Amino acid sequence: MNFFKTRVEEKLNQRKIEGNLRQLSLPSAQHDFFSNDYLGLARNAELSQIVEETYLSMPERKLGATGSRLLSGNSHYAMQLEQELAQIFRGEAALLFNSGYHANSALISCISQKGDVILYDELVHASLREGYRLSFAQHIPFKHNDLEDLEKKIMANQTAQTIFVVIESVYSMDGDNCALAEILTLCKKYDVQVILDEAHSTGVFGENGSGLVCELGLENLCLARVYTFGKAVGAHGACVVGSQTLIDYLVNFARGFIFTTAAPLHSLVSVACAFRYIAQHPELQQDLKNKIQFYNHFIQQISNFKPQTISNSPIQVVQISGNEQCKKTANHLISNGFEVRAILAPTVKIGEERLRICLHTFNAETQMRELLTCLSSTT
Repeated sequence: MNFFKTRVEEKLNQRKIEGNLRQLSLPSAQHDFFSNDYLGLARNAELSQIVEETYLSMPERKLGATGSRLLSGNSHYAMQLEQELAQIFRGEAALLFNSGYHANSALISCISQKGDVILYDELVHASLREGYRLSFAQHIPFKHNDLEDLEKKIMANQTAQTIFVVIESVYSMDGDNCALAEILTLCKKYDVQVILDEAHSTGVFGENGSGLVCELGLENLCLARVYTFGKAVGAHGACVVGSQTLIDYLVNFARGFIFTTAAPLHSLVSVACAFRYIAQHPELQQDLKNKIQFYNHFIQQISNFKPQTISNSPIQVVQISGNEQCKKTANHLISNGFEVRAILAPTVKIGEERLRICLHTFNAETQMRELLTCLSSTT
């Protein structure tokens, strides 16, 4: 027990020394530039009323699902929602999960087997990494969005039973888009199976919020796609979209689905109502695009402050090397009314610490201008 206590304390102290000890905190600034509520749906009063009225109209309401989907946790509503999601995302079938992390780790860990090779973009999310760590497949990173490096590694692993390529449509820490068309074309050439995480493009891109790959019309080139509802959709949960055979396989072999209590009815209603609301209000996506364009235009006018990249997603990045300096800048913005979070090493590589600024439909142009003016005075 003493050895364990010492080990735990040493690890926590090391985090303190490195300036990256994680702690829970509450937002204190007036203006939200840090949440993933890109379309403002999590705080939309009209949608909230629709959700509550729909939920209260349900004949059999329960506070909890009472069990896993394979036991007592299934419902007609859940199965109907999966059919609706499959239509929205232009897939043959869909399967609900309790979170994007849950879906990614369950999908990758069960679909890949010993003798397979997983090639993953070096910037993919921790949940995708968790999936390949839980599998028996060999896993190899390729340079971010680098087709030459990806093709080289595909060629070097031709003896594998199956090669999977794991990518995201929008990368969560950089805000840049995946080279989707090029990567999907390359993978088709070599008969490589693609697993795509659409977490940060769901709701933001595509007709009815169907994501970036549907906007490009390339959804049929993916083996599996993961869509999450806790970001632009303003709800909770996720789904995997693919063939009916894939979904049947997940129901039988995805431990993260089989052995987990299902999401409660209220969460399912929130997801269904949110997607219907997005479909009825296409101006939300256009408004967000306008805000992103304004931000990118204004930031380039600041002579003493230039971003490393220009992103067409709601995620904007300002690199500030060093954990302490990055935290100091974030705290300065917070003290001036702008809620922004510092992303520190080891979440990102040492020297690539950054502010992650998220844009939303509810951020006024004056707020964005004031944020950037405040930021430019600190760099």
